[in-house]
Amino acid sequence: MSLLAMICSPIAVVLVLSISPGSVAAEQSADIPAWLNAYVGESDGQIALVVLQRARALYKRKVSEGVVRNPCYFAMDATRSADLGGGTLGRRFYVICEADQSFRAISSGHGSGRNLKGVADFSNGRQCAKNFGNAQDSSLTAGGAYITRETKTSFKGYYRVSGKQDMAFKRSFVQFDGEGETANARERVIGGHPAQVLKGMCVRKKPASSYADKDGYVPYGKLVDYAGGRSNGCTSWSATDASQIIAMLKDKPTTLYIYPESRDIDAVARAVAKGQAPSQTGTYWNASCLKQIGAPKFWSRKRLEPILAQYEADHPAPPPQPLPICQGS
Repeated sequence: MSLLAMICSPIAVVLVLSISPGSVAAEQSADIPAWLNAYVGESDGQIALVVLQRARALYKRKVSEGVVRNPCYFAMDATRSADLGGGTLGRRFYVICEADQSFRAISSGHGSGRNLKGVADFSNGRQCAKNFGNAQDSSLTAGGAYITRETKTSFKGYYRVSGKQDMAFKRSFVQFDGEGETANARERVIGGHPAQVLKGMCVRKKPASSYADKDGYVPYGKLVDYAGGRSNGCTSWSATDASQIIAMLKDKPTTLYIYPESRDIDAVARAVAKGQAPSQTGTYWNASCLKQIGAPKFWSRKRLEPILAQYEADHPAPPPQPLPICQGS
């Protein structure tokens, strides 16, 4: 299996990047309802002003175009930490329902990236993402505009819950469609899903199962929860949050805006190179993560895909091997 990874008006961009931070805040908060404005901020559980403003603009545009009719929309701030330490996950994915004045912040993973030994290192740590991009097979998060689309539920295998009791693990995946730099989201198989996976796979006889192969075998593994960890570029939620979000999307697509886009990454990198804080130049990045990563970097598909293609050609994957027979009963 190959490694698969994961906008607003130009006028708004000029405003954000060209006027002072104070006036940016005044301009952007003016049209936000008072109840929602109370959640604006940079503490855990709050949403940065620029992220909310862009998410609302995208949602309103898609509603006016007749593309979206869901009363809720999503936003994500990938500049924040996924792991606050001490077993606490950072809340940086937002579910906003203006019709009933509800706002919820939950955890979400970011793209792990990859380290192509001796060629290019665009990997990310568990806490803060430094590298972003939209290249195929890069395992990077790409910020920008998305629309949620169809949900597909797939059987992944069985896992043992207690004694000899088995549970079928079926994981749902919500496909995203993007535009602009995220237009290849479907090609990259970028979407949202529970942060769960089966590891240590093997097969055992279970001929009565509807999932058994022609020889009566089914896959087994250990269920691993990686909520708040890294993904292959997709948006991953805890199992509980995922079930609620996926239910919200049944027959009702909505928008997801992920911050930062390449223009934000480039602007912050330029500020850092000049020894300036992003806030001094009217840009935004989570301060604690910026301190950890130094400066962010965007890897465009034009730059990275030829590197990835050459690396794969030089390091061909071994032929797939059948899963081993499970040991024990």
